[in-house]
Amino acid sequence: MIDVIVVGGGPAGLALAAELRLHGVCVVVLERDPEPTGQVRSLGLHARSIELLDQRGLLDRFLAEGRKVTAGGFFAGIGTRWPERLDSAHGYVLAIPQPRTERLLGERAVELGAEIRRGAELTGLAQDAAGVTAELADGTRLRSRFLVGCDGGRGSVRRLAGIGFPGEPARTETLICECVLTASPEELAARMAEVRRTQFRFGAMPLDDGLHRVIVPAAGVAEDRAVPPTLEEVRERLRALAGTDFGAHSPRSLSRFGDATRLAEHYRRGRVLLAGDAAHVHPPTGGMGLNLGLQDSINLGWKLAAEVRGWAPEGLLDTYEAERRPVAAEVLETTRAQSELLTDEPGPRALRRLLTELVEFEEVNRHLIEKVTALSVRYDFGPGHELLGRRLRDLPLERGRLYELLREGRGLLLDQTGGLSARGWADRVDHVVDVSPELDSPAVLLRPDGHVAWVGASPAGLPEALARWFGAAR
Repeated sequence: MIDVIVVGGGPAGLALAAELRLHGVCVVVLERDPEPTGQVRSLGLHARSIELLDQRGLLDRFLAEGRKVTAGGFFAGIGTRWPERLDSAHGYVLAIPQPRTERLLGERAVELGAEIRRGAELTGLAQDAAGVTAELADGTRLRSRFLVGCDGGRGSVRRLAGIGFPGEPARTETLICECVLTASPEELAARMAEVRRTQFRFGAMPLDDGLHRVIVPAAGVAEDRAVPPTLEEVRERLRALAGTDFGAHSPRSLSRFGDATRLAEHYRRGRVLLAGDAAHVHPPTGGMGLNLGLQDSINLGWKLAAEVRGWAPEGLLDTYEAERRPVAAEVLETTRAQSELLTDEPGPRALRRLLTELVEFEEVNRHLIEKVTALSVRYDFGPGHELLGRRLRDLPLERGRLYELLREGRGLLLDQTGGLSARGWADRVDHVVDVSPELDSPAVLLRPDGHVAWVGASPAGLPEALARWFGAAR
């Protein structure tokens, strides 16, 4: 029997597969498409995602294929400076097209031993007390202990599991075309500047191989957004808004997206779980979608592995929904607010002018960017120290740095006193005695995802925290 079947070979599914393999879990990824599409759905990674890649030793691979960006404008496209003093050693956005992100995550998953089956479409599933049976389009049946749907907002896992997906339907739609433009850079820049005075969902940015990513508001909302627009439809909208189609031709991909917001009623039903866009859809403003899914997977990975490996304390797997669903709900609110600020209605335009003034205040600017980049996320672990439930930024240590100690996806007791112990949990938690000039607390217990589970100076409360997150002592 397979331990975990992951349905969907996008960033969330591949990140989850790698995380599970880090703990020795048998993983099979089922991807419907026979080959990668190459479509650039996302353009970058935010600070929290970058931190997670650093924690797993993957960041150098991504830095080699991306570009650090510290320009403003990530909240509703409101142009302002990048905020100062972000609480992260990675206070930037990494500009990297989604196909590269998928390739790098896929390579890591395969290196660790995950099996990726392309051209494998899920058509049915049934679960019982012992596991899940997955049925594929070619008649193949697979049996696993758990199944995770990472197959997107239109995926089948959520529907087959009977999980509701309430929310708001799309009210606006945007067309995306990756194609060749014959217009000169000067003409393109001048026309864009003129149109973007009133149309914030309009733009054209250069990609690799001489292509441009063209974004233009659609005339209405399509009945079926799974059906891509035609090149002529994109040209028509360009001519209507810019007075020219910029000589668009030879499209590599055509797609459309709306501003619907939906959130799964549950992230788990028995042995079936959801992550990424299968659990939440929202407007792409702020570039939060891929990042939210990646962060889902890192939260879920070690918990599901603990369940499979048999050391998970009671209720650990349920904390995945308890922690990540409220985060997604807040992202839906944030992206909806940004979408309102992108309309040409008088009220939202007045609010946009006001917010443009407010973001000049450093505290406002930083607050909004920390929401977009997920640096402000704090899980509810109950009352206690102000660090409890927060992610801890990378810290310099006398013998290296903090994130280097999280490479294996285990818990970490960072002990500046030298007087504590994680004996009994040594197979799940590393005890490191080291000192950081930037850590005020005598000792911290970190979960595998880098969130603080305990803070203290003496052993009081430490065994209880270890048992809560890492099961019984052995």
